Amino acid sequence: MKGFLIGRIFGIPIRLHWSWFIIFALVTWSLAAAYFPFEYPSLSNNTNWIIAALTSLLFAGSVLAHELGHAFAAQRIPIAVREVLLYIFGGIADIQSEPGTPLQEFRLAVLGPLVNLGLGLIFWVAWYLLKNFAVVAAPTLWLARMNLLLAGFNLIPGFPLDGGRILRAVLWKFTQNPYRSTKIATLSGKIIALLLICAGLFILFVGNTFSGLWLALMGWFLQNAAASYKVQTTVMYALKGVSVRQVMLSNLPSISWHIHLGNFIDEYVSQAKAELFLVTDNTGEYLRGILPLGRLTSVPRQKWAQLTVQDVMIPRRNLTSVHPDQSLIEALRIMEDTRVIHAPVMENEHLMGILTKEEILRFARLRSEVRL
Repeated sequence: MKGFLIGRIFGIPIRLHWSWFIIFALVTWSLAAAYFPFEYPSLSNNTNWIIAALTSLLFAGSVLAHELGHAFAAQRIPIAVREVLLYIFGGIADIQSEPGTPLQEFRLAVLGPLVNLGLGLIFWVAWYLLKNFAVVAAPTLWLARMNLLLAGFNLIPGFPLDGGRILRAVLWKFTQNPYRSTKIATLSGKIIALLLICAGLFILFVGNTFSGLWLALMGWFLQNAAASYKVQTTVMYALKGVSVRQVMLSNLPSISWHIHLGNFIDEYVSQAKAELFLVTDNTGEYLRGILPLGRLTSVPRQKWAQLTVQDVMIPRRNLTSVHPDQSLIEALRIMEDTRVIHAPVMENEHLMGILTKEEILRFARLRSEVRL
C-alpha cells in the first residue's frame, strides 16, 4: 500500500495513499453540506466549503500527529521507522521491528491516543475562547470531538487498534508469553470487528446507508488487519534469534547458463527433483543467476529449443544477497523491501546457499506450532 511522498518529519517519510483523497472529499462534503449549515446557519455556503476543506486538512493532521506519536515512541526504544502512510481508514506508522518488552509495547501503543487527547483538549480550549466567532468555532468544536473520538476508538481493546496492543502488553507482562498474548489480543480484535460489521449492517438496513456501510467496512478492515497482524507477529517471534545459516538451502543443483531449455527439462528437472537451480558459468564457480521452475510455466513449449537457461533465469543483478550470520528477521525485511523471494547467501564472495521466502515461512510455521 505505497503512496507518494509529501515530505519528511524528523527524518520520517510521510506518504499519502490515493485512497486518502476519498476520505478527504467525503469529510469535506459532509461538513460543508450537512454539519456546518445545521450547527452554524449564519455562515454562507462558500464559507462552509472553505472551512470544511481546512477542517479536513486539520483532521488529516490529527491522524498524522497520532501516527507520529507512535513513531516518536518507536524511535525512543529505539526502533527505526520506515515511514508514515495516510490512507482512507486513517494512518500507519511502519516500524522496522516489534517491541522487545511489554513496557516498550505499552509506550508505543499509548502515545498515539494521548496525542489525540491532547489535541482534543487544545481544540476544545480554542472553541471555548472563540465560540462567539462562528468561522473559528465551527472547525475547532468538530476537531475537538473527532480527536476525542479517535482516541476513544483506538483504545478499544482489540488488535490491531492501540487498545489491542495495550491489552497485549498487559497480558505479556503477566503471562511472560508474547505469543499467547498476541493470540488473545488478535482474537479480541476479530470479535470487535465482527460486532462492528453486525452493527453496520443493522444501521444500513434501518435506513442510514452511509453510516452503516462505513461501519461495516471499518469492521471488515479490522478483521483482515487483525488476521494479518497475527500472522506477521507470529512469524517475527518465531524467527527471533535465528540466523540465515540455519534456514538457507545449501547443496542446490547447478546448471550452466548456456543449456537450452529443452535439454534442461529433459536432463535435469526429472532427475534432480528440485524446485530451484543455481545458474553458473562454465567453470561452475561464478553465480550468474537462479532458475525457479515456476518461471518455466510462462514459456511456450515450442520455444524450448530456442531459448537457453540464461533467457529465463533471474539474473544475479536482480537478486539481493544476505550474509549467513545475519539475523533471519533482518534478512526477511531486506527481501521484503527489495521485493524478492530468493536471496543468495554470500560470505567473502563465496556462495553458501540460497534463502527463500517460502523456506522462511515454512520454518516460522513449524517453530510457532511448537512454541505456541
